[in-house]
Amino acid sequence: MIENVQKLIGKRIHFVGIGGAGMSGIARIMMAEGLRVSGSDMKRTSITDSLESLGAQVFIGHDAKNIEGADLVIASGAIGYSNVEITAAQKAGIEILTRAEALATLMSGKKSVAIAGTHGKTTTTSMLTVALQSAGSDPSFAIGGLINSSGLNAHLGSGEIFVAEADESDGSFTAYHPYGAIITNIELDHVDHFKSLDEVFKAFLDFIDSIQSGGFLVVCIDDPGVKTLLSRMKRSDIKVITYGQGAADYTISRILLQPGDCLARVSMNGKILPDLQLEIPGQHNLMNATAALAAGAALGVNPESLIAGLARYSGSRRRFEHKGVVNGIEVIDDYGHHPTELRVTLETAKNYAEAGKVIVVFQPHRYSRTQAFAPEFADALSIADDVLVLEIYPASEEPIPGVTSQMITKHMDQKHSEFEPSMVKAVERVVSMAKPGDVIMTLGAGDVSSLAPVIVEALAEKHS
Repeated sequence: MIENVQKLIGKRIHFVGIGGAGMSGIARIMMAEGLRVSGSDMKRTSITDSLESLGAQVFIGHDAKNIEGADLVIASGAIGYSNVEITAAQKAGIEILTRAEALATLMSGKKSVAIAGTHGKTTTTSMLTVALQSAGSDPSFAIGGLINSSGLNAHLGSGEIFVAEADESDGSFTAYHPYGAIITNIELDHVDHFKSLDEVFKAFLDFIDSIQSGGFLVVCIDDPGVKTLLSRMKRSDIKVITYGQGAADYTISRILLQPGDCLARVSMNGKILPDLQLEIPGQHNLMNATAALAAGAALGVNPESLIAGLARYSGSRRRFEHKGVVNGIEVIDDYGHHPTELRVTLETAKNYAEAGKVIVVFQPHRYSRTQAFAPEFADALSIADDVLVLEIYPASEEPIPGVTSQMITKHMDQKHSEFEPSMVKAVERVVSMAKPGDVIMTLGAGDVSSLAPVIVEALAEKHS
């Protein structure tokens, strides 16, 4: 691995999969550091256009010729090592880094905080970033999603703090060696990589072991997985800071959940702080905000300034993102792709809709996850009033014989749920059934998000 970014001065860095959320952020920071960047992706997007405007050379489509002249190749975890550019780099003897290793290079020498957990990573990372900025800091950050207020997923700051989302999906988050870390929760997920919950715990223990001596770890003490992790943790040279509704260093109480926002009292080691108010709904977001508050305070920032900053946080793209309102019908898009995420998101949606119905278009993500959690998906989706389940979005997986979306719908009430393989028909059906006061949600980590603006447009045509 490259020790620090200074070692890359004068070199050309090529990204295979440059349009991805994490990869584009690293490319953006490297260009801000003055490095020459090129990259390839399968299709042109607003992200690749933005990178080109900053000076990156972007190739559409993968080709061995794209790496000619590259000194270092960075490979997205979503792209296998059989990729033609990766193969060509190996043959040419060009060093290849994973996304995590590249990010670790940028974080080196900074007072870094890595945010990990099965759920809530992007939101918590975004919240901490916005809170620090509002408190007068200019942190560097790399996030797996776009912050609504700035439209950015990465930035090279002038300050010493670096905030990074730490993705555990392939276990590579142990490369970061942060000064501090947050673990929001722990469950079994990414079953293509982790075969059991014990393997997940081992990865998170390795992550904890990577924290710098004298640093800190912020954890949600309410989470059963976190409790198990702490019981197995052996380190005593880092400070463990807890948050939750029970006995904790940061205690949340007097929670008020309203359709469009939420409020809670937070006590820090017994001292009552100003109320934590958020512009976004959901108890899970109060928990995420408290994690950000605890980490920010551990970095030496005034807690009251952080709370004021959190009150200005307006959300992240694809996290309960409002896409439009037509004739009293609201369209919301969300990235949720694990049963627990669906449950929390749909409970928030039901509260948000009040008397209206919640109508969902859900796209399962990966065959392995669908196979592992089909009954749990069905149970979580049953919170909604009506559900259409699309074909599985494969990501990088090959099909698993017998694994289809119907593994989910067979466990659901047939009157209010159905497998709908056609995206076009799914749009037509939700538009026809929605009434004023209802909420239509597109849910999933694949390309289902592309349907949200189409649904808004179809509603507008229907009610014009």
